[in-house]
Amino acid sequence: MNTPFIIGIAGGSGSGKSTVTRKVIEAAGTEHTAVIMQDNYYLDQSDMTPEQRERTNYDHPHAFDWPLMIAQIDDLRNGLPIKMPQYDFAAHTRSDVVVRVAPAKVIVLEGLFALYDKTLRDMMSMKIYVDTDPDVRFIRRLTRDIHERGRTMESVIEQYKATVRPMHNQFIEPTKRFSDVILPHGANEPAVDMITAKITTLVRI
Repeated sequence: MNTPFIIGIAGGSGSGKSTVTRKVIEAAGTEHTAVIMQDNYYLDQSDMTPEQRERTNYDHPHAFDWPLMIAQIDDLRNGLPIKMPQYDFAAHTRSDVVVRVAPAKVIVLEGLFALYDKTLRDMMSMKIYVDTDPDVRFIRRLTRDIHERGRTMESVIEQYKATVRPMHNQFIEPTKRFSDVILPHGANEPAVDMITAKITTLVRI
């Protein structure tokens, strides 16, 4: 494969995107896969106060550094390594750390808005939307934010009501229409197996 096979994996928070990504990596092999986590491309907020940072709506497309994300995926597509930014969710701003990502046969963009931008969609060979019931997504997000991001239950619930749910309905759910594949009930095994079988075949070419 001279041209990388680029996969976009979108869906609501807690839908199971990471599970699908993990299965793709297992099918293609880590040596053949480059994974871009859209969460790392939140805008740098180092010039803002902590209070201002905490008021950021992270579930709105305006929260992302789209030019950098598009440029780096285009670089990978053209065989160039990138320095992917890292985001510090405790400090609510971009970290000073970057991670080198080498070009690969399979490139995965995983994130809430993976299918939102037309320029990115036009680069993709396969567009996947992971569709999961809202109550399941909320429970997964609550658990993750408390255990992995040091949030309180009250703050997670308040954020879910104020921004996560309305932004999902307004911006994320509509991107489902751009997908080639919709995975109902989240990362269900039969559907994921079909996708990974195709990936395995492509990597062998």
